[in-house]
Amino acid sequence: MKTTLIILLSLVVAGIVFFFILGIISGSGTAAGLANGRLSRCPDKPNCVCSEYAADSKHYIEPISITSDAFDPLPRLKSIIGKMGGTVQTEQDSYLAVTFISAVFRFVDDLEIRVDRDQRQIHIRSASRVGYSDAGVNKQRVRELIRLYGDGLSEK
Repeated sequence: MKTTLIILLSLVVAGIVFFFILGIISGSGTAAGLANGRLSRCPDKPNCVCSEYAADSKHYIEPISITSDAFDPLPRLKSIIGKMGGTVQTEQDSYLAVTFISAVFRFVDDLEIRVDRDQRQIHIRSASRVGYSDAGVNKQRVRELIRLYGDGLSEK
């Protein structure tokens, strides 16, 4: 009984250490970035969502529509991202790369935004840097961003 308890406790500790190491590893990566002017495709893992590729139904999420030609959505998006706990890493004319860090194991997720002014859309990609599944965290984060963005527009 004592040996079984020691083995079980050792396995739990090893699992926790493993997750902390994955968190450290995820901190050394960077966002996928743009590929030919578009957000990168999601890998074949469930820990990513992207609005650029409607044919990829496993990862697809609707883009945000821009309602006004004169409206620049990036300041509003940066404000929402800050309130959600994200940190802008890269900012270009129509592109943001943002990181979110989980509280316990310090996993880093990348959120990328590309504003397509010609199509009047805001494209979003959110993905975990390490691991396979994220229990839907990235999809939930994007849905919350879209909701908060829409709430702010209806207040105007």
